[in-house]
Amino acid sequence: MHKLIGTKQFYKSLFTLTLPIMLQNAISSIVNMLDNLMVGRIGTEQLSGVSIANDLMFVYQLCLFGAISGAGIFTAQYFGQGNEEGVRQTFRIKIVICGIIMLLGLGLFGFADKTLISFYLHEGSQSGDLGATLRYGHVYMMIMLAGLLPQAAEFVYSSTLRETGETVVPMRASLVAVSVNLVLNYILIYGKFGVPAFGVAGAGVATVISRIVQAVIVIQWTHRHNDIKPYINGAYASLTVSGSLIRKVCVTGLPLIINESLWSLGIVMQKQSYSTRGLAVVAALNINSTFLNVFSICFIAFGDAVAIMVGQLLGAGRMDEAKDTGLKINAFVTVSCIVMGCVVYMLAPYLPEFYNTTPEVKSLAGDFLRVTGILMPLFGLCHSLYFTVRAGGKTIITFLFDSGFLMAVGVPLAFVLTRYTGLGIVSIYAICEGTALIKVFIGFAISASGIWMQNIVSD
Repeated sequence: MHKLIGTKQFYKSLFTLTLPIMLQNAISSIVNMLDNLMVGRIGTEQLSGVSIANDLMFVYQLCLFGAISGAGIFTAQYFGQGNEEGVRQTFRIKIVICGIIMLLGLGLFGFADKTLISFYLHEGSQSGDLGATLRYGHVYMMIMLAGLLPQAAEFVYSSTLRETGETVVPMRASLVAVSVNLVLNYILIYGKFGVPAFGVAGAGVATVISRIVQAVIVIQWTHRHNDIKPYINGAYASLTVSGSLIRKVCVTGLPLIINESLWSLGIVMQKQSYSTRGLAVVAALNINSTFLNVFSICFIAFGDAVAIMVGQLLGAGRMDEAKDTGLKINAFVTVSCIVMGCVVYMLAPYLPEFYNTTPEVKSLAGDFLRVTGILMPLFGLCHSLYFTVRAGGKTIITFLFDSGFLMAVGVPLAFVLTRYTGLGIVSIYAICEGTALIKVFIGFAISASGIWMQNIVSD
């Protein structure tokens, strides 16, 4: 058991690292939950329309994240070398890549949003008006388009700040943004303080304003502190970037970009398959996802911790210690998620009652939450194993373990079960999500083999 349980100092270091991350994730997740609850108090069609639009926007956001991750690896290394021009050039690469993704997002969501939303709209339940859901989703999506530019800019600036040692400013900007979003939602959705009730449109406006505020905070801070962030000086004087650097970023970052893009697309495709069983399923899955995000803050924070702690040990050449640390964190995550899963299972019948929706939706959401509670230890362990393996820098292995598995197993399984079997949607959800057990075995096999461990700094 000593291989699974660490010392007091080990857990002190672990919690010192994870608690700030956990706090930020908790605030963000709880505010997002309240945001979702506010829309959910209006009605089922509004909740479903906003949920579908946000699922589509989720793909855009993860494409941005994947795009900046590859360049971010080089940003951190150039900063460590004291190479200001190198940081400046990676910043420019992020600007160009995120600009291209933003334009593609504007084109796709601006002209094909109704078609994309319609993929989720199917008869098959007693709840919900498909036409009204499409209308609400379209209205929300059109407003959200105004937030694509500030969100892309915030991603570029915040990621560069974190990679150059400044983590507090992005956190503060995030906290201010979610607070603004929450207050404006209350005012604009329900019509408070003399303001008309805008409903779904109000939710969209509140989100866009909060994203603009977040972007303004990080951009303004960066340019005002150009003495300690000198890479911003002359960053826009030219978009010239070294050809060799572009090639290196493409080689290192392409698997990450593909992984994040395919993973988000795979999640959307799975949900689209589930949606063929009726609009009530869309609303119920949204409720389930909202509470899952709140209860998963622990294992998400520990995923970041395992990446940092194991990565530092690998960089120092302490391979055995890195492997041992990963094993201890994975064990701790499993135990934590067993406890959290029990809490979710016990609260499952009561959490959907916060929503103003139909008994059918509430019943389905409760069933989904029970399944989520049972499977939470697998979700947490998969997440931790993924970041353990990724700490070694072999992005092809992590790509196959993450999005490769989802696209090869999860998506086809959901497609077949929803269209060609008579299984109930809760059973289908349990089977598809239960494939995480296979990933756990694969992850342990990879972890035990040690093929993922390498010192990329030395190389």
